[in-house]
Formats: sequence, structure tokens, C-alpha cells
Amino acid sequence: MAEDAIDPRKTLVLTGASRGIGHAAVKRFSHAGWRVITCSRQAFTADCPWPAGAEDHIQVDLADQEDIGFAISEIRRRLEKNGSRLNALVNNAAISPKEEGGARMDSIHTPMQMWRDVFQVNFFAPIMLARGLFKELSNVKGSIVNVTSIAGGRVHPFAGTAYATSKAALASLTREMAHDFGPAGIRVNAIAPGEIETAILSPGTDALIEDIPLRRLGQTSEVAETIFFLCSEQASYINGAEIHINGGQHV
Repeated sequence: MAEDAIDPRKTLVLTGASRGIGHAAVKRFSHAGWRVITCSRQAFTADCPWPAGAEDHIQVDLADQEDIGFAISEIRRRLEKNGSRLNALVNNAAISPKEEGGARMDSIHTPMQMWRDVFQVNFFAPIMLARGLFKELSNVKGSIVNVTSIAGGRVHPFAGTAYATSKAALASLTREMAHDFGPAGIRVNAIAPGEIETAILSPGTDALIEDIPLRRLGQTSEVAETIFFLCSEQASYINGAEIHINGGQHV
């Protein structure tokens, strides 16, 4: 493709874009003029807020390894078609299964197949996408942000064991990736949100506010701002970090 046909915008690939933190990240990056390629289990809907959403959305089941392979090929195709460079990958998608009534799934009763499904989406999909898009990210010395969780470092009243351990593994993977991807100029960091106010809060979350030094829930826009910072030039020497976004709940 001719040089003058190259899309001048920065490009983000974001998983789990349909709600909550992912939805807020789409709006933040779009507002800054980035092209956002979204990946989600859901099909694109007309009420989504970003330009060219239908053209830049990929419906993919991250629990299916073959589907991830398709998504990687489709991302590459769309980048080449528009002459875009891939500046950032944000691995935000995750699943957190619950017992009937929303109860926490513990390490004694969680079915092994459930463990495998959770780790496939929360842990294996991020490294599969990062490896699959390594060349595209290295071409522009891009950034990867993995979304972990406060549950990765402590027993949480709502987050199940499979979810919590997958997030702890993702935090460790972030350090390994920072070491391995760094020589190619790719920075790899993580954010670990705490209690963030979304439409899918677990019942009883409000009771946790007393354990948060700032005495409030976080906003999805605050998380999105941190993600945006880590993908920006202002964070050009930050690599291998996990930033806690929880109002001090972890202290």
C-alpha cells in the first residue's frame, strides 16, 4: 500500500468491549482520535458510541481457540485493508462464573471444566492474541495492557476461585511478557481494578465501601483513563507494572 494511503490514526484492539470497563475504554480512545477494533462475544449493536463501530467490530468467542485464530487473521486483514498500524492491545475480556443466586464458586466445588473455560478466556486468550499480533505491535513499538483484578491478590467475597487464580496467573504472565516482548519495543503492563461501578455489580458490593480508604466505588472512566495512559507516550518507560485502581482497598 502506498505511503499516502496509510491511516494516520493510532489503532487499538480491545477485547470485552460491550460493557463496563471495555465500553468506557472504547469511548476514551475514540475521543482521542484512535481507531478502535473491538472484539466481543456479542454482535455489534447500533446503540454503541464509536464511529465505524460496525466495520471495526469482530465477533469472537475467546473460549474457542480456533475462533481466536480466526480473529487474529481478521484483525490483520482489517489493518492491511485500511493501512493501519497496531499501537495497542488491551486484554479486557474475562468471565467470572457464579453459583446459583450469585454465590462465590470455591476451590472445592468448582467443576474442572469450569476451571478450564475460565483460564482459556482469562489467561490463554491474552497470550494467544499477543503472540498472534506480535509482529504488528513490534512494527510500531506498541503497548499491551492486561486487565487483572484485586481478586488476584486476595480472597474476594464475590469472585470465584477460578476467576481469582486466572487473574493472579495473568499478573505473573504480564511480568514474563514484559521481559520477553520488551526487546522488540513492546511494553506490557497490567491494571488491577477493585470495586468498579458497573451495571453488573454483585449484590452486596456496596457493603465493601467501608473497606475502601476513599469510601466510594471506582468509575469505569477512571479505569479507562489509566488504560489510555499506559498506551500513551507518557508511559513510554513503564513496563512490567501492575497498577492498582481500587481507592486503596489493597493496602
